[in-house]
Amino acid sequence: MDKSNFKGVVPALITPMDGGGALHEESLRAVFESNVEAGVHGFWVAGGTGESILLSDGENRRIAEIVADQNRGRVKNIMHVGAPTTERAVALARHAGSVGVEAICCVPPFFYRRTDREIVDHYRAVGDAAGLPLFIYNLPSATRVEITPALMDKIQSAVPWTVGLKHSATDQMHIRTFARMGLACFTGNSRMMLPGLTIGAVGCVDGPLNVAPELWMAIWDAYTGGRLREAEAAQETAWEFVDRMLACGGTYHALAKAALGMRLGIECGDARAPAAPLMPEQRSALEQLIHSGAQ
Repeated sequence: MDKSNFKGVVPALITPMDGGGALHEESLRAVFESNVEAGVHGFWVAGGTGESILLSDGENRRIAEIVADQNRGRVKNIMHVGAPTTERAVALARHAGSVGVEAICCVPPFFYRRTDREIVDHYRAVGDAAGLPLFIYNLPSATRVEITPALMDKIQSAVPWTVGLKHSATDQMHIRTFARMGLACFTGNSRMMLPGLTIGAVGCVDGPLNVAPELWMAIWDAYTGGRLREAEAAQETAWEFVDRMLACGGTYHALAKAALGMRLGIECGDARAPAAPLMPEQRSALEQLIHSGAQ
């Protein structure tokens, strides 16, 4: 299966919500379009940044429909279909395959501890249901399941739909191993995009990318153009932006939504409960950052 079309700057989309906490379709389309205009190569849809596990299956299905409709084949949408049960993940995967996204991604089954065989069987069922390129979502900080190179080898051997993964584990050195396994490996750490590229990553997937995509496009353009010093400076600028955004305080999801709302002049809502909304002083600090030209 062709992996070459999956690369570059791939923002992990937020899921905008209205004042009542419901999916805000127009704002989702606006965020999507602003990122496409910035030159991004694709989207990681309804993943961790998109609060997927806090959404209903119906909301996740509707998001898949919206991004496919908005995209019209311009970039690569990678739709997250992960769920604790195989039945739910398979249903989401089947739907994603029917609406026109380019690929799917999936966290391993979580909450209960699973054997390697159970995890592999889960991914086989999900891949077969969608009939699309499959990316494994390695997010052990949230799932408590790490996709090690040894486990990835088992998945890759048994699930022919597998093309790559988003590697959001602490040990970034595994990127080199995954690349040597022939996998399209995205680093899930926006601060580490450039180091990841130098050891075999095909790009970066992370939430800050959809807040200020131009910062990471600068890294990509400089690196792929052979201008390493320029890429290093661009990575430093992006790193500082993330640090300053997080220093405003509040939960990551609330910050990302508020920052995009401020940049684009749209309603993105609060993070879904139980996450707390930003406090006034946190919002004020974020406004200063967004309007300072740092982005």
